[in-house]
Amino acid sequence: MAVKDYSVPASAVHAALRGQGVDAVTTVPDFVQFALHDLMQNDPAVMYLQCSAENQAVTTAMGMYVGGRTPIIMVQNQGLLNCINTLRSVGVDARIPLVFTVGGFGREFENLGSPLSQSRRVCVNRTQPVTEALGLPFFNIETPADVGLIDAAFDAARSRECAAVIHFGHYVAWT
Repeated sequence: MAVKDYSVPASAVHAALRGQGVDAVTTVPDFVQFALHDLMQNDPAVMYLQCSAENQAVTTAMGMYVGGRTPIIMVQNQGLLNCINTLRSVGVDARIPLVFTVGGFGREFENLGSPLSQSRRVCVNRTQPVTEALGLPFFNIETPADVGLIDAAFDAARSRECAAVIHFGHYVAWT
């Protein structure tokens, strides 16, 4: 497949997230999900909050969840690894079913379609094993055919009462 075949349309991701009832976003914006950030930020039905750090994004989303909202946390892979202790305390110990959308920053084009573990970049090849070491479900989305995994991530987070990670292996495309 060509590199362009690995871009997931932001509009399809937005529709899937809204279909799951997402009405809030906490984020430290990332480059990989930039097109999705644009849609979420400009959706009048979504509260969009930029945070100064990933730990703040997680704890703010937890407060939104407790307050009755359905938030997602949008960060890049380095940001997920940065907030690992907060992720553990909120998404594992407190059993809050938060869903993270994570941009795979640094993913090599030649690695597309291959397991993330084969990437030469640490933040790419360690994101999935670290997430799974915490016992959290991980869903890698690389092509438009993978968008259905968004529903699976929300189902897993809710049924297992834990955080779940949706990883975008390549840039989310403008649509």
